Amino acid sequence: MRTPSRHPARALIATAAAGALLAACSGAGGTGSSGGDSINVLMVNNPPMVELQKLTAAHFTKETGIKVNFTVLPENDVRDKISQDFSNQAGQYDVATISNYEAPIYAKNGWLHALDSYVEKDRAFDQDDVLPPMQLSLTGEDGKLYGQPFYGESSFLMYRKDVFARHGLTMPEKPTWQQVADLAARVDAAEKDMKGICLRGLPGWGEVIAPLTTVVNTFGGTWFDQDWNARLTSPETKKAVKFYVDLVRKHGEAGAAQAGYAECLNNMTQGKTAMWYDATAGAGSLEAAGSPVKGKIGYVPAPVEKTESSGWLYTWAWGMQKASKNADNAWKFISWASSKEYEELVGKEIGWANVPAGKRASTYEHPQYKQEAGAFAEVTRSAIAEADPRDPGVQKRPAPGIQFVGIPEFTDLGTKVSQEISAAIAGRQSVEKALEKSQRLAEEVGKEYRDR
Repeated sequence: MRTPSRHPARALIATAAAGALLAACSGAGGTGSSGGDSINVLMVNNPPMVELQKLTAAHFTKETGIKVNFTVLPENDVRDKISQDFSNQAGQYDVATISNYEAPIYAKNGWLHALDSYVEKDRAFDQDDVLPPMQLSLTGEDGKLYGQPFYGESSFLMYRKDVFARHGLTMPEKPTWQQVADLAARVDAAEKDMKGICLRGLPGWGEVIAPLTTVVNTFGGTWFDQDWNARLTSPETKKAVKFYVDLVRKHGEAGAAQAGYAECLNNMTQGKTAMWYDATAGAGSLEAAGSPVKGKIGYVPAPVEKTESSGWLYTWAWGMQKASKNADNAWKFISWASSKEYEELVGKEIGWANVPAGKRASTYEHPQYKQEAGAFAEVTRSAIAEADPRDPGVQKRPAPGIQFVGIPEFTDLGTKVSQEISAAIAGRQSVEKALEKSQRLAEEVGKEYRDR
């Protein structure tokens, strides 16, 4: 089963200013780093990572002689621990799992080892095979590469083909959000025990904010304009948020204000909802052996309004701490864990549906992967290819990011705004009131950047 990424969920990382100060005070020579023929790896406890841990000793260590000491923690915990170790440049961990949210920020703070020199020498790694949006999302402002993706994802719309056929409904090849809302209403009216759609409402900058921000983008809204002016009460943003809240309140799942990725996945798997807009990674679970909806789901691109595409972009990737004393061995591990060779290993020993996909073009050409993931593979690939973290809306942005704003302050800002939006979904306040409060929060952040 491919993991729910949770897309940077509710953990907080150090701000750039605080991180720079910590790094300056600590110096570059950490004392806790592994030595000799071993490295320390700190990673999130997602299923593909756990599979990696099981395969490492029998394959990577056996082939290279390099022992890998893993520390595996839940997402919120691992983000905090990585932030602490990397910001201090303590060097306790040589490699850690970071996302495309953290990578540019950590790189700017000088916490990561650039990987360009290793890529140039390691021809077998085949950097050109890595999907361009993934490479771009892990590139710093200086144009250097600071991470290698372990797996990647975008977002798309999943729907019950059999339910649509039963009621004579047709899903457009590239739906608009208004078409989705109309279809949700029709299913909701026709099916007694099934809601039209499932959308995240759970507070968290990696929960409700992730899909909601893609809706805001395609409706023409944005968190900030190019000059760091907050735009959460602009007509476009207000229209998008009201659309999202109204849709989930009228035709969405029960208890929507407390429903996140996991809850929507369960609802879709159990036949409680006819559509679900979320991570492409969800398809692996829906099509897994034993899934009651396997073969019943159709997949189409993320719905749009004013933009050509609107899917998000996310990756769990490998970052090397700049203070690592084992950089060469660390690269050997990163190269192996992100390689075509590793995907082949997972396919043979665990199953092709479990391959950490979404990062390499060659994955989508592999006959066995296409056979097992054929229902959603091409739609996923297209969604990732069309994702543009530098230009995801109708206007220029001051920072990269599709479902987030790529600044350290967004962890706190996004979390607070998500609480206001979730309260609107729960009916405790109006969308207008939620956005008025959110606008004031965003204005504080925007002012900091304008004053710099």
